[in-house]
Amino acid sequence: MLKDLIKKSTHEDENENYYNNCFYFEEGKKIGFIGAGNMATAIVKGLLKAEVPQECICVYDCNVKQLKHMAELGVNIIYDGAELAEKSDIIVLAVKPQNYDEVLEEIKSAANDKKVFVTIAAGISIEYVRKGLGVNCPMVRVMPNTPLLLGKGATALCRSENISDEDFKIVYDMFANSGEVVVLPEEQMNAVIAVNGSSPAYVYLFAKAMTDYAVSVGIEKDTALKLVAQTFIGSAEMLLSSGDDPDTLIQKVCSKGGTTIEAVNVLNEKNVSQTIIDAMAACTKRAEELGK
Repeated sequence: MLKDLIKKSTHEDENENYYNNCFYFEEGKKIGFIGAGNMATAIVKGLLKAEVPQECICVYDCNVKQLKHMAELGVNIIYDGAELAEKSDIIVLAVKPQNYDEVLEEIKSAANDKKVFVTIAAGISIEYVRKGLGVNCPMVRVMPNTPLLLGKGATALCRSENISDEDFKIVYDMFANSGEVVVLPEEQMNAVIAVNGSSPAYVYLFAKAMTDYAVSVGIEKDTALKLVAQTFIGSAEMLLSSGDDPDTLIQKVCSKGGTTIEAVNVLNEKNVSQTIIDAMAACTKRAEELGK
């Protein structure tokens, strides 16, 4: 029984590592994807890697080229959104926010209170999808990020009040199979976009500045990029594994009178930390404005 594998979720304890490491998939379930872009492709590849049967995965997209790529993975290709929703038990809405109204109207006739719907678009709420479908369907709202494409994702998700533990476990594992997952209450799902959804861009901006400086002093770009990227990887591992908080780690690198403290002093003079906080706040504000 699934309840022997996981305990019932609460917001206080569901981020503990109580899910087992093996992918849970209920025999006979069918997972459908509306949209066959990069994110859907990454999730489908993760499912196949976890040995979910190809015949249990269905994909629909209005872009025939995208469907051709999915067909090469061996999954079922469907040429109608309503048909996909009809044949699937779990439907992942992997389309852009501006396309949701059209998609929800297209699949509305196939929706019921047994089928699970998953939204992975920024700002699209559980209530909005339910209203568009006209049914109190079980749901999971998800905010992944692009490193999911490499199996290194950082994903936040929240569950509706009426989804079963079994179905939630399947959706959870879709993303845990390709990186780290945390579970949040829905009221934090717009704010978390600034933390994991949009934040790869901040990292790339910092990396670009570091690389540009290296090039300006004569270091080859490829060499600099390798050093910068590996520094990010190693620093992230220190944050996760050392047991030290960020302030302590900064102090450990900054010797009094040394080179690093000079750099950090300039960053502090320029108020870089507050600028980052302000940027994240602007991201959250825009998510609220776009929220549905």
